[in-house]
Amino acid sequence: MSPAEPLVAAPPRDARWFPRFGSPPPAAGTAGTRLVCFPYAGGTASVYRDWREHLGGGVADVAALQLPGRGLRMREEPYASAEPLVADVADELVRQGLTRDYAFFGHSMGALLAYEVGCALRDRGEPGPRHLFVSGSRAPHLYGDRTEHLLPDAELRDFAAGIGALGDGDQALLNSAYLDRRLPVLRADLRVCNGYRWRPRRPLDCPMTAFSASDDPVADAADVEAWRPYTSSSFLHHRVRGDHFFLTADGSARQRLLRELRGELARLPRASGTPTEQKERSWTY
Repeated sequence: MSPAEPLVAAPPRDARWFPRFGSPPPAAGTAGTRLVCFPYAGGTASVYRDWREHLGGGVADVAALQLPGRGLRMREEPYASAEPLVADVADELVRQGLTRDYAFFGHSMGALLAYEVGCALRDRGEPGPRHLFVSGSRAPHLYGDRTEHLLPDAELRDFAAGIGALGDGDQALLNSAYLDRRLPVLRADLRVCNGYRWRPRRPLDCPMTAFSASDDPVADAADVEAWRPYTSSSFLHHRVRGDHFFLTADGSARQRLLRELRGELARLPRASGTPTEQKERSWTY
């Protein structure tokens, strides 16, 4: 779980949902696709703070979602179920004009949210994501069979440590005031995941790229491979070394993740108002 940003006065509404890091993004239409990033359970937008720098010219902007209960939204109540959360995120994306020439990335719970928000936008007649990247997440129909949100605080801290949420060398945080402060947010996010029930609907029509880690106790390779039927376009599955939080660790797995994202985003044709996501047999294996 990422350290919380300092608590200050409530930010403007636009910055509440999608806080800005670094320099302003390029003007619309002058660069590549916008990547909208969704956090994992208990996570904050700050995990994606440096992604625009790493992704380079293939991406116009990285818009990282900040959910209530953390960072500058610390005083807000976190969501406890998926349906209102998905609806509110879709509302905000439309309101801020972020649903043109965009792709989604989500890790763990974030992958589930990205998929559901993509479906919700399609139901509203909005343009869908041009690519969906899912990482460290079981396919949606595999959710709803876990009960970590019901664990006592001590056992929930142990669970967080066991899946790599604290990172190497951070075991002292297990007993810190910081982690105690974050447990309610983690518990609420896990309730969102564990209370979720997938409902059948047609696949998304954008290409999908999935990432699974070799030592992930939450989503193994077969769980991630199960995303394949969720797109009618191409599906690519990358297997990397690491645990559930390989994307936050400095190492080869994170570097490969960013390299693959950069490459896929750079290969997207410029948006022209006509469908561009045609299935390419060579991408699917």
